[in-house]
Amino acid sequence: MSRISSSIPALALGLTSVLVIAVASAASTASAQASQPTDGPGFTMALTGDAIITRRLSAYSEPEFLSMIDLIRDADVAFTNLEVLLHDYEPFPAHQSGGTWMRAEPALIGELVWAGFDLVSLANNHTGDYGVEGMRLTRQYVEQAGLLHAGVGESLAEAREAKFVEISGARIALVSVASTFTAHSRAGTARGDMRARPGLNPLRHSTTRVVTANQLERFRALLREMGLGTQVQDTRVRALGTWFEAGDESGTRTTPHQKDLDDIAAVVSNASRLSDYTIVSLHGHERAGVNSRPAEFLVSSAHAMIEAGADVVVGHGPHVLRGIEIYRGKPIFYSLGDFIFENETLLRLPHENYETYGLGPDSHVADFNDERYDMDRRSFPANREVWESVIALPRWDDGELIELTLHPIGLGFGTPRWERGRPMLADRELAAKIIEDLRIRSIPFGTEIVLENGVGVVKLK
Repeated sequence: MSRISSSIPALALGLTSVLVIAVASAASTASAQASQPTDGPGFTMALTGDAIITRRLSAYSEPEFLSMIDLIRDADVAFTNLEVLLHDYEPFPAHQSGGTWMRAEPALIGELVWAGFDLVSLANNHTGDYGVEGMRLTRQYVEQAGLLHAGVGESLAEAREAKFVEISGARIALVSVASTFTAHSRAGTARGDMRARPGLNPLRHSTTRVVTANQLERFRALLREMGLGTQVQDTRVRALGTWFEAGDESGTRTTPHQKDLDDIAAVVSNASRLSDYTIVSLHGHERAGVNSRPAEFLVSSAHAMIEAGADVVVGHGPHVLRGIEIYRGKPIFYSLGDFIFENETLLRLPHENYETYGLGPDSHVADFNDERYDMDRRSFPANREVWESVIALPRWDDGELIELTLHPIGLGFGTPRWERGRPMLADRELAAKIIEDLRIRSIPFGTEIVLENGVGVVKLK
């Protein structure tokens, strides 16, 4: 496991905080003793998708699980997206969440340290589930565990900034961005007479629906008839929060918010000139038709990050794998899916979650799961792809990408709620299926992936 040179902040710790530090410290020692140096030249990263952790990892010892943990520990640096908040219910739930109000025991951050992780992103659609206080407590526990984080702050400038750390003889920069987020969780900018709003680093975007000229005219007439206000231009109409534009073929176009993109690119450019490797984490659910295909603006934004100097863009958010692109010699993972997906074993949920499904005060988390997922017949439990992913291991030598392997993992599709969501290396049959899915999804990006001994290998040009 790589070792971070930054020190743990000297904070006044409560009992829970002390447990977090104790677990993380013991985990770091055990991990360092268990791991072996990575074979071959260069610098290796272990990159994963979303980590929604609500249960211990270190309690398990299956060979497929421990071999997966060794992959992470043996890398020079390891990254995951922390998509859960850490607190003891001091904050109240916000009026709106990223879907479910995500919260876990603060001590569980030590489990990610035990597993070998060094870097976490904090900008995602659950950042604001428990308001500013929930965000601040999460950041505090992450720092106390000795993990580097990026993506949130007391102002937009702080949320946007890159964070740096020295690991295994290299300096790493991390920039964390979210395109999917609740409105109240977006960080703001101060004025001379007004404080900044704490929150996450946003990448906003606009959506244009392309329709035929006849459809647009009929839609415009209907809006006038209904008395709905619109913005009208020669070939476009804005209504219901969306632009509608006449075109030859129907479809949807998305474009990034130009100032957001320019400001983030400037941060990436600065970071790339102050570090050996710059990682950009991009949390985006937005899709182009199907969930496995990224929205157009996510592709153009990822390209802009590479052009600004990023060495790798790590996407996550849609809970499924998306294709891989090698752009200007740098890897873009449009989504690495789920690494840990334990969203069904939350301890508590707020009133709003129960109310959505007509559940009263006598209902509990299991009742909510039954209603939300129709006894596992719909949504996440019924979608096999949610429980299939990879750990990506890119290797660089003197700044050049020389190898990229993809190690398939399964998260227990079809197993009971209290078991599924924990990852381990996939068996041969499942591994072949996962790599084939990823191969097909990467074809539009010109990327060739082959299966070798149960592992996906990206053919680098």
